[in-house]
Amino acid sequence: MAPFCGRVAFLADILQRVASAILLWLIMTAAACAHASLNATEPRDGSVVSTPPRVIALTFSEPVSPTSLKLTRPDRSTVILKDYVLRDRTVEIAPPSLLSNGTYLLSWRVVSEDGHPIGGSLVFSIGQPNATAQRAAADVDWPVRAGLWIGKIGLYVGIFLGVGGAFAIHWFASGAGTALSPILVALGFGFAGAVVSAGFQGLDTIGEPIGDFFMPAVWKAGMTTSFGRTVVFATVALALSGLALASGPGREARWMSLSALMTAAFALSLSGHASAADPQWVMRPTVFLHVAAIAIWAGALLPLIAEFRKGGETAIAALHRFSVFIPVAILVLVVAGGVLAVVQLGTPGGLVTTAYGAVLLVKLGLLVLLFALAAVNRWKLTRRSERGEQSAIHLLVRSMAAETMLLLLIFGVAATWRFTPPPRVLMAERIDTGWTAVAHLQNSKALAEVKFTPGRAGAVTISAAIVRSDGDVLDPQEVTVVLSKPDAGIEPIRRRAGKGPEGWAVPDIVLPLPGRWAIRLDVIVSDFEITRLEGEIEIAP
Repeated sequence: MAPFCGRVAFLADILQRVASAILLWLIMTAAACAHASLNATEPRDGSVVSTPPRVIALTFSEPVSPTSLKLTRPDRSTVILKDYVLRDRTVEIAPPSLLSNGTYLLSWRVVSEDGHPIGGSLVFSIGQPNATAQRAAADVDWPVRAGLWIGKIGLYVGIFLGVGGAFAIHWFASGAGTALSPILVALGFGFAGAVVSAGFQGLDTIGEPIGDFFMPAVWKAGMTTSFGRTVVFATVALALSGLALASGPGREARWMSLSALMTAAFALSLSGHASAADPQWVMRPTVFLHVAAIAIWAGALLPLIAEFRKGGETAIAALHRFSVFIPVAILVLVVAGGVLAVVQLGTPGGLVTTAYGAVLLVKLGLLVLLFALAAVNRWKLTRRSERGEQSAIHLLVRSMAAETMLLLLIFGVAATWRFTPPPRVLMAERIDTGWTAVAHLQNSKALAEVKFTPGRAGAVTISAAIVRSDGDVLDPQEVTVVLSKPDAGIEPIRRRAGKGPEGWAVPDIVLPLPGRWAIRLDVIVSDFEITRLEGEIEIAP
């Protein structure tokens, strides 16, 4: 009875601290909702003017400071605009001289007084819209992609092996510092990965080459994306873990290590494909639990290996505590991972027809091996090791080392998801007849077929047929189409759709660049309900 009561007390102590940590995050993030909004523009968005504007004006709901102003000209070249004046809530921008006829796109990004960044795009034409200018789509910048991938792996090592390892030292190994060196190395990889990721995120955001890595504008761009928040909270988590290790054994160190684990899980729930899926009140907590469960499992491996190599009763006690908690962590990991996979795939066909599905299949194959090793450890080696059988201990150490190597491979595979949009958003296809591009969007509430005619850069007409997810008729009060092209630095272009006999339509919107565009439909179903459908579509040159 005493061992059972001890296990209950151990789990209750963890749950109590988890609840306290979650309350702390709610306080930390309570002010993250307010930010400025664009109220008016001059020229008006989507307008055609007869003469070049003397000033381009953006009026916001509160004073702002521009961080990026980029003008795309009719020939698809871009110019950075640095000549602007702030007049209360209005940003007055001086355009380049000698503007020719055609369509211009101003991509802007500003920061409000409370520090929250927002961005958008203003499209206007001089004389008449241009629909025939063509330019080949930009090649993939492989050095930037490699940097993003390496940085993400470093961040994963820091969070799962570093932060998770600090948690395991204080909760499973009673603060023993046997594994201090490898955990500190993992935390170092995490810090480096966070910094590198922020820089390469900036390069990818504004489409600059790797040679501009140290430009301040690049880092500012990277930190103003949602991934910037992930970097900030991940860095806090890594620092908390370092402080916990420096504090040695004790309740304060245990509290810091738990707070670090929860902060790291919160960090990864702030960005990424899964976190952006609907409904976010389900997806973000699911990502949080998934990350926390991985960190608890993965983080325990290095400390346990170090303790068993040292020998003694501390190793046996640490293994016993870990074996009590790990079934719960694995159950949470499997359930949360299943939910994420179902939502991301959208349909079973996405598993075998998309790059995202191929990555998931490779990851699942590695997970099968990982779970097999974990099962052998749990049911064949743990009890024998707790009894002090040296042969079982040697096998257990080797098995945990193999688990660690498999986890590193899984981190590398998972990091490639940065470049493979999930099927739920990448359900677009090209229909060659009539040069129409079609995107199929869906979430748990609605389905939409969105057509771009013609499906190439220039002036297009967008039409959308929207129904409920069960196929019933959906009659929205209002539909807004939001388009953006992050790889070209084009911030969101918003157009309210008009209702017609065949659905909702946005006529004569200009897409100045070919390539992959992000598309979102903001569907106001009623006064109290709004749903968002997101995806991507390929626009031809």
